[in-house]
Amino acid sequence: MALPEVVTREQWLEARKWLLAAEKQDTRRRDALNADRRRLPMVRIEKEYLLDGPQGKVPLARLFGDSRQLIIQHVMFDPAWDAACSGCTADIDELSDGTLAHLRSRDTAFALVSRAPLAKLQKYQASKGWTIPWYSSHDSDFNYDFRVTLDRSAGQAEYNYQVLPASPGEDQGPEEVPGISCFLRDGDDVFHTYSTYGRGTDILGSAYSMLDLTALGRQEDWEEPKERAPRVHGPDPTFSD
Repeated sequence: MALPEVVTREQWLEARKWLLAAEKQDTRRRDALNADRRRLPMVRIEKEYLLDGPQGKVPLARLFGDSRQLIIQHVMFDPAWDAACSGCTADIDELSDGTLAHLRSRDTAFALVSRAPLAKLQKYQASKGWTIPWYSSHDSDFNYDFRVTLDRSAGQAEYNYQVLPASPGEDQGPEEVPGISCFLRDGDDVFHTYSTYGRGTDILGSAYSMLDLTALGRQEDWEEPKERAPRVHGPDPTFSD
C-alpha cells in the first residue's frame, strides 16, 4: 500500500500552510459561485402539477407547507421497481431530523418525489423508517419536465443540460436519473429557481450545503446578494436564531 510521504514536522507545516492557502482560495471561489447561483433568473411554473401524497392529490405549492422555499430530491424509483435506487436510498439515510429542522429554520421545506405509485413509495418508506414527505408524480409530467425521467422514444434525451448521444441497441423505455430541484413561492406564484444533476446531487446531507443551492441562500448578514432574504439571520451554527 502506498502511504503518504514521511517528513519532519517543519516540512509538514510548510505543506499544510500551502494547502490551507489553496483551501481558502477555493472557499472564496465557492462563496462567489453561490452568490452567482442566487442571481440566476427564475421561471414561473405555469403548469399545474398534481402529486399524489398521503392526503391525496395535491398541487406543487402544497409541498412548501409554511415555507417560501422548497427543495425536492428526485428519487429514482421506476413504477416497475419494488425499491428505490440504492444511491438515492443512501442519500436519504444520511438526512437527519436535525438537518431538516435547520432547513425549516431558513424558510425551506424538503420533500421527495418519485415516479413510482404512492403505494410502493409508502411501503418502501415504512421499511426504511423515513419520515420525510414523499410524493408520487406517477400521473403527471413532473419527472419528464424536470429531466429526471428520460424517454428517448419521445425525443427526451437531455440530461444535465446536454443532449445524450444515442447508443446502438439501447433500451428506448423511460430511464430514471438523479436530480435536485429548488423552488420559490411568492404569494400564489411558484417559481423554479435551480436544478442540479449527476455529481451535483452530492450536496445532500448538510443543511448549509443544500441552502447554498437556493435563491435565498443561508440568509446570513454576509451573504450576497444583499437584501435577498426577508429576514437576515446571525451566524449561529445551530440555526436556532
